[in-house]
Amino acid sequence: MAHIDQATIDALTEFYRTFIPSRARVLDLMSSWISHLPEEVHYDRVEGLGMNAAELSANPRLSGHCVQNLNDDPVLPYPDGSFDRVCVAVSIQYLIRPMEVMKSVHDVLGEDGGVCIAMSHRLFPTKAIAAFHHFTPTERVQLVSTYLSSAGFRQIDFEDRSPSGADPLWLVVGWK
Repeated sequence: MAHIDQATIDALTEFYRTFIPSRARVLDLMSSWISHLPEEVHYDRVEGLGMNAAELSANPRLSGHCVQNLNDDPVLPYPDGSFDRVCVAVSIQYLIRPMEVMKSVHDVLGEDGGVCIAMSHRLFPTKAIAAFHHFTPTERVQLVSTYLSSAGFRQIDFEDRSPSGADPLWLVVGWK
């Protein structure tokens, strides 16, 4: 089951067409069985890091994957400068050490690398941190922007790509 509806998935995939250049090295952080990447675009590497080995193995876009619980160990297992783009799709609300994770994301990105954190209104109530239960969408965007700012990202942008009549899609993008 997807965490957002099809129209919102399509909107995220469309954003990735412009955010992630072809031939890029991509880290799908907090990944699972689907990456929402455009099928027709070739990337040099798509690495998935998530918590479920079976789901990661079932993801056809991944060229490799790693199982790691970022709440236990927030340091990514990749050398500095390994990726051009990092994507976090509707999962940021589950991190209990988000600033440490975003610092590690900053480290694994190459020069001019970017991270996109996609959010919506859905969450698993027993897994999401308290802020995401109580904050408004604007406050959630501000919180995630603070994660990126604290990690050293130089430019942080926000886009609302919510399709009409579908789940909302809020994107926070940070540039190294």
